[in-house]
Amino acid sequence: MPEVALLAYGAGNVRSVERAFHALGATVRRVERPAAIREPDLLVLPGQGHFGQCMAALEAVGLADAVRTWAAEGRPFLGICVGLQLLFEASEEAPGVAGLGLLPGRIERLRTEQPLPHVGWNAVRWTAAGRVHPLTAALAAAEPATYFYHVHSYAFRAADASFVLGVADYGEAFASVVGTATVWGVQFHPEKSQSAGLALLRAALEAAAAVLR
Repeated sequence: MPEVALLAYGAGNVRSVERAFHALGATVRRVERPAAIREPDLLVLPGQGHFGQCMAALEAVGLADAVRTWAAEGRPFLGICVGLQLLFEASEEAPGVAGLGLLPGRIERLRTEQPLPHVGWNAVRWTAAGRVHPLTAALAAAEPATYFYHVHSYAFRAADASFVLGVADYGEAFASVVGTATVWGVQFHPEKSQSAGLALLRAALEAAAAVLR
């Protein structure tokens, strides 16, 4: 049975993410310190709230450097919601605060006339990269767009970047799913996205298992 290490650093929606993985048959371990990470199949960074506060919480207990080391070693990693945003170098939400720097670019406030935060179900359209990436290929094969539940005001707005797997629109296009070979992120909440969200998390477990074979 796959094992998930869920980073519990006081700034994420840990309980509902944990329940979603349990529903898929995964074993979940909450991790509060770097030494507790050990060797799971998938390391998961949930996020909820402010970019700067989340980064400060990770840095305070040494988890930020542990995540950077984990990713540098090519091991599977998934960021959820603000967890996706933390993958990048910086955010307009927290000037002067460095992100994890696992992906190039900067998070910016959505430029839209629609109300912020963006809350609710939104279609994610799969890019050419998303149609072949292990994280999203099965979803993309089933339909050209899939609905997921979003809650955010900031996003990665360079929706044409090569590592963008899925794009949503809220007055402007933004990256809703990103991924390299082993570093993945979703702007939406899969744990609140019913069957589509569970399918995405199942794909993450399967992709992680393939990486580690």
